[in-house]
Amino acid sequence: MTDYILLVAAVILLCLSLNKLSGKIGVPMLLAFILLGMLFGTDGILKIPFDNFEIAEQVCSISLIFIMFYGGFGTSFKQARPVAGRAVLLSTAGVFLTALLVGLFCHYLLHFEFLESMLIGAVISSTDAASVFSILRSKRLNLKYNTASMLEVESGSNDPCSYMMTVIILTVMSGKFSGGELVWMIFAQLVFGICVGVLVALGAAFILKKVQFATDGFDTIFVFCMALVAYALASLLGGNGYLSTYIAGIILGNQPLTNKKSLVHFFDGITGLMQMLIFFLLGLLSFPSQLPQILPYALAIAVFLTFVARPVSVFAILSPFKAPIRQQLLVSWSGLRGAASIVFAIMATVSPAYTKNDVFHIVIFIVLFSISIQGSLLGLVAKKLDMIDDTGNVMKTFSDYSDEMPVEFIKIAIRKNHPWAGKKIMDILSLPDVLVVLVLRGEERIVPNGSTVLLSGDIVVLSALSPEENLGLCLAERTIEKDSSLIGETIAALKLGEEKLVLLLKRGEEVIIPNGSTKIKEGDVLVICQV
Repeated sequence: MTDYILLVAAVILLCLSLNKLSGKIGVPMLLAFILLGMLFGTDGILKIPFDNFEIAEQVCSISLIFIMFYGGFGTSFKQARPVAGRAVLLSTAGVFLTALLVGLFCHYLLHFEFLESMLIGAVISSTDAASVFSILRSKRLNLKYNTASMLEVESGSNDPCSYMMTVIILTVMSGKFSGGELVWMIFAQLVFGICVGVLVALGAAFILKKVQFATDGFDTIFVFCMALVAYALASLLGGNGYLSTYIAGIILGNQPLTNKKSLVHFFDGITGLMQMLIFFLLGLLSFPSQLPQILPYALAIAVFLTFVARPVSVFAILSPFKAPIRQQLLVSWSGLRGAASIVFAIMATVSPAYTKNDVFHIVIFIVLFSISIQGSLLGLVAKKLDMIDDTGNVMKTFSDYSDEMPVEFIKIAIRKNHPWAGKKIMDILSLPDVLVVLVLRGEERIVPNGSTVLLSGDIVVLSALSPEENLGLCLAERTIEKDSSLIGETIAALKLGEEKLVLLLKRGEEVIIPNGSTKIKEGDVLVICQV
């Protein structure tokens, strides 16, 4: 058991190191995770035997829940609204058309069986948001014509459509199928998936706004739970769990939640871990020695998908909107395949439906081709097409970044002898760019103006702009022991150096913002800021 825990820790550390390295050399990090899995696998150096597709399918399906949820949670609907219609068409009609074209290509040119051809088309029909935006984020590339938001919505929402097609085709291939069952399956997948996602999101948002959790971080655990509930409840009713999860994410992500930033950071980390897990498992499950056997077919499908099926689908949908040609070309090139295709390929492998060809390794090759070729050249293609928007910020496409500058809030208690007690707000603030946004007076919440008089006992909330960049500040704590020579000294008398400042004193349960005359007592904890 200990050996496995150490191995898992080593793999995660290696993935984190590869993530850092991939950003420097310009190789998409997900490709590095796949190659690392191959290195650990049966055909690799460590030769770890792992071929349990059933366990892998369950692990990857759970991982995809959080990837789908965060795909919705991190999407700014305000930024996406102008292109939401065409993005949704790309994620539904575009996915269906891509799957159909690839399926027909496999059947008529590669001579695969018809249903198996359509299965391959369905499995690889969706694009991967994580792959696209890991590249855009790492290189800080924003795109013209709101293209980044279009890609975010499309790639975040097209997995449910691909999943639904995959499930339907596998059901037909297994022989458990009738016309009425097909109609009901499509109805249930869409209706129950949408309704459950909306209800779970609205219920969760109501609870988050009305309930104050006893412990910090419990709201994050609650949202984590709601992502699971959205998937599981929809699936139990026969709905599309991934669609439900995505809708729940996009509704919650666009709500004014109290601890939004901490939720974003948490799910950013969880999603990163899930991506590492899925792509590493993909590499671990694969047998690179088998890739040459499927190379001619897989390469033909990858080339057709990249240069024919995807562009035809994109141009068919965006041309009626009179989208610029260069935008359509970039959207066509941005159709990277990733985590969802892997999970659906594993689903096809564990399904009782018979497939003549090695669908799993075909999909592996297509994903490798897509991430390595399209992913590596995405930035260059965007520049060649003059689609880089130097005046914008790609981070604005995410809901964790507001349209305004980020704001920090400061709470000040007005005690009996406080210099602000009894004064009007217009008479007390001398610092520029600082605003009193709220006065808490007992149970009363007052939105103040310049003539508002502050009273003893009030709690005043100030706002100021917070820095977007890392300022390189370090915080250190120093505890004042009983024999310390600093006891009784004032803050002004401390000789800390020019680049150090005492930010606050922790005195038991009390937190004190000091000034020069504040005296130090035994047991105080000085929190010191240094550059």
